[in-house]
Amino acid sequence: MKAVALYRDNCKVAQPLATTRKEAAPAAPGAASATTMVEKVIERVVSHEPIRQKLPRRRMSRTFDFRVADCKGFVTVAEYEDGRPGELFIRVSKQGSTLAGIMDAFAISVSYGLQYGVPLRAFVEAFTGMRFEPAGITDDSEIRIATSLMDYLFRRLAVEYLSYDERAELGIFTTGERTQQTLPGVEEVAVETRQGNDIAADPPSVPSVAEFEAALVASQVRSSDSPMCMQCGVHMQRAGSCFACPSCGTTSGCS
Repeated sequence: MKAVALYRDNCKVAQPLATTRKEAAPAAPGAASATTMVEKVIERVVSHEPIRQKLPRRRMSRTFDFRVADCKGFVTVAEYEDGRPGELFIRVSKQGSTLAGIMDAFAISVSYGLQYGVPLRAFVEAFTGMRFEPAGITDDSEIRIATSLMDYLFRRLAVEYLSYDERAELGIFTTGERTQQTLPGVEEVAVETRQGNDIAADPPSVPSVAEFEAALVASQVRSSDSPMCMQCGVHMQRAGSCFACPSCGTTSGCS
């Protein structure tokens, strides 16, 4: 409670509280009484409790083995009749260890979540990318590196049960999808090409050192008998029967 407000009776136009009871107006003949006109609205809160959908006694399942770094194990995924995963069994090496017990308890909790309606994508979003040991290279040809056991297991489940579009939104791709050069659905066209020695080489844009030295010697030979320019002092070059300066353009007398 924030405050206690006191009002004098009839001091406000719209009064929240009145000490006197107003007399009910006389009902018109043939009209319904006040008690029948008032409707009682009862708010009914409906709580939707989750319902567990158990798997049938005889169910299909998939089993695959895995190895992450030095940890080897087996995963069995039981499915509903429509192919959805509904139960998970995880067995890792060194039974009786702390890791094996934690993985058993984790598999039971994920199984209950799947049976109570939690979508597989929610588990994939939550557990992919976790980092802890054991982690490293796997023996799976589609998922080569995993940052933890959880990361590998749910990437494997995503590849098995999620569509390509859903995996693309989560950034989960197989090795073949990552190394594909073209866009998905676009096939590469093989074009026959000739060997490199059959194709003519491009003309060199820069002369070789030998060609540059030969051109320099030829220019020196040509300019050895030429006089010096009277204006700028540069060796003049022969232009017909006369000489012309390449720097200032002075000639030795020819037009």
